[in-house]
Amino acid sequence: MSKFNIVEKDNPTSDAEISKILDNPGFGDYLTDHMAHISYRANDDLDKHLMTTSKNGTWFNHEVVPFGNISISPAASVFHYGQEIFEGVKAYRRSDDSIWMFRPELNAERFQKSALRLGLPDLSIDDFVESIKEVVRIDRRWVSSREHQALYIRPFMIATEAFIGVGCSKEVDYYCILSPVGNYFGKPKPVNIWVEEEFFRAGPGGTGFAKCGGNYAASLLPAAIAYEKGFSQVLYLDAADRASVEELGGMSFFAVKKDGSVLTPRLNGQILDSVTRRSVIEVLKDRGTKIEETKILLNDLINGIKSGEIVECFACGTAAVIASIGRLAGKGFDVQIGVEQVEGELTVSLRDEIVGIQTGKVEDRFGWCTKIC
Repeated sequence: MSKFNIVEKDNPTSDAEISKILDNPGFGDYLTDHMAHISYRANDDLDKHLMTTSKNGTWFNHEVVPFGNISISPAASVFHYGQEIFEGVKAYRRSDDSIWMFRPELNAERFQKSALRLGLPDLSIDDFVESIKEVVRIDRRWVSSREHQALYIRPFMIATEAFIGVGCSKEVDYYCILSPVGNYFGKPKPVNIWVEEEFFRAGPGGTGFAKCGGNYAASLLPAAIAYEKGFSQVLYLDAADRASVEELGGMSFFAVKKDGSVLTPRLNGQILDSVTRRSVIEVLKDRGTKIEETKILLNDLINGIKSGEIVECFACGTAAVIASIGRLAGKGFDVQIGVEQVEGELTVSLRDEIVGIQTGKVEDRFGWCTKIC
């Protein structure tokens, strides 16, 4: 029996309205009728300078309630010190009308690691996964069966205690909200990427490996500048050496060599351990493809593209799944990867397999998918 108390919305969105939204859902433009919520309070005698773990407090008030605004103090720590984390998961409706999600346990584990780094309490994997299941079940009408559509799931945790002092919040709230989505970059096609050499999203010893808002806030200005130049995303360099590529603002980076082997930047504490990245690596290894997690120097990457040694580049993440990169440009260089406006063969193959596993069209030989209802 679920520990979540369910409070249904009095006048939920009609089937006709949902159908109209799903005609063109965009990405994150619409929110469903309900949200999950859990509260946390630390022990009263806990010093604010001590990390607030679940052992130092209690998670309570598990509920699914109508989606709506939340009321917290203007003095809440989340506003002043950015003490918050979030995740991204997707749910898919299959041909038999069942609904499944992709590797949520990995998101739950990363959520715990992010919480540790941000001084937040660790939510159990069971509570994380069950909160998703409960809110998706009640809003299952929003899960589209249309091609290239899914239900995007956004769990997040915020520090809500009202105090204007630097320290770990003793009051925390967890929420999970849902949004029907289409393709992140629209119709699949190669995207243009700007390589940023002045701004950095994270640095050694920082929060780069954690999924927290600060990392994304640091990427907003460079992304806006790149967009004005006609680029869809930004590829960042290592802040320490200013010479090796790391990841995009919200996606992992891969390069494919002409011998079929694949390169991706190694995890160094500054790169997010993406669930999709892990899945791509596991699929490649299962196929027998050589995959090397290593330092990729920008100059070597550019020269490899120019010489034809690098034949494909792609990026991956929960939102876009896998996106082909057709062009890399930065200060002093502008290179076309492969044939203009033609996606790479391996890129398409990997996307087809992973999306196929997610949607039930390809056998889930890894056991990655979890049934919701």
